[in-house]
Amino acid sequence: MSLSRRKFLGWIGAAAGVTAAAGRKASAATTHHFKGYPESMAVLHDTTLCIGCRRCEGACNAVNSLPAPEVPFTDLTVLENHRRTTSKNYTVVNRHPGNGGGPVFLKNQCNHCLEPACASACFVKAFTKTKEGAVVYDASVCVGCRYCMVACPFEIPTYEYDSAFSPRIMKCTMCHPRVLEGKLPGCVESCPTEALVFGRRDDLVKIARQRIIHRPEKYVDHLYGEREMGGTAWLYLSGVPFESIGMRMDLGITPAPELTAGALGAVPMVVGLWPVLLTGIYAMSKRKEKIAAEEKAQAVAAALAEAEKQAAADLETVMQKAKQEKTAAVDKAVKEALEAEARARADTAGETSAAVQEPEATPGDDQDA
Repeated sequence: MSLSRRKFLGWIGAAAGVTAAAGRKASAATTHHFKGYPESMAVLHDTTLCIGCRRCEGACNAVNSLPAPEVPFTDLTVLENHRRTTSKNYTVVNRHPGNGGGPVFLKNQCNHCLEPACASACFVKAFTKTKEGAVVYDASVCVGCRYCMVACPFEIPTYEYDSAFSPRIMKCTMCHPRVLEGKLPGCVESCPTEALVFGRRDDLVKIARQRIIHRPEKYVDHLYGEREMGGTAWLYLSGVPFESIGMRMDLGITPAPELTAGALGAVPMVVGLWPVLLTGIYAMSKRKEKIAAEEKAQAVAAALAEAEKQAAADLETVMQKAKQEKTAAVDKAVKEALEAEARARADTAGETSAAVQEPEATPGDDQDA
């Protein structure tokens, strides 16, 4: 189905009319921000306790049923290169040089922001901040625009480029289904050194602050994630400056939605127009997929019917040939049997004739001689 210029301009006009009629509402909607749930859960990652064993990676892979990696999780040579999360790896551990006290290991995954940039950039609301703390994703409404990937300051969401028919945005889920069951996230449960601690965010902030106060020589006086980008559900402690282990220190404390509110509020037509256009394109795409699926199903059914018909014809041919061969074999056997019987009768008749032509000699004949 092609998109004509007239239809495109028609959509533009309709969207502009709807937006103009509700301009105040659209503008006001962009200034409403979600502040997070006060009792939400979080994870504290103490990098001074992490040994880079990669058990968290293996647990994440198992819990989320992700494809097996090319390099086993027990192989630590992968730590020689910097890695980032992918559609097949929700979390990765990277090794960074320390300050003379050995390397520092940092686990990277979705930080589950209190006010997620991915959610603020998604016009179809495919991302939701749950009261448990996780930012979850609904693939059924995603249109694949990938604005979330651009918006995320931590460069976490990835796209299934190798999935041609139903690609998804892939990222850490903070094991939300497990948390709902009262279980720990897979990575936290598998950590042998308790470098990962799961609990209420407010409690973890207090725990982290106490560690810094009691061990000032061990920790940098900063709890990363407490206020960055409005705060995150993953909190970090470090014994070295955070910028030295690849963490951004230029994000500020302003939540992501506040950074986009002014621009989106000033141009309400964009707010109303893009959903109309992209939803229409998405609907057309789904309709084309439905039609293609129906045509494919019809083609498969026709091919199966033709194959069954041909198979029946081939079977009939084989049966006829087998019947003919069987008849011929029977006829041949009968003919051979008749011929054998005829020869046997002929041989018997010959022997009888010979016996009649040669009568037996009598005693008187011998005396006369």
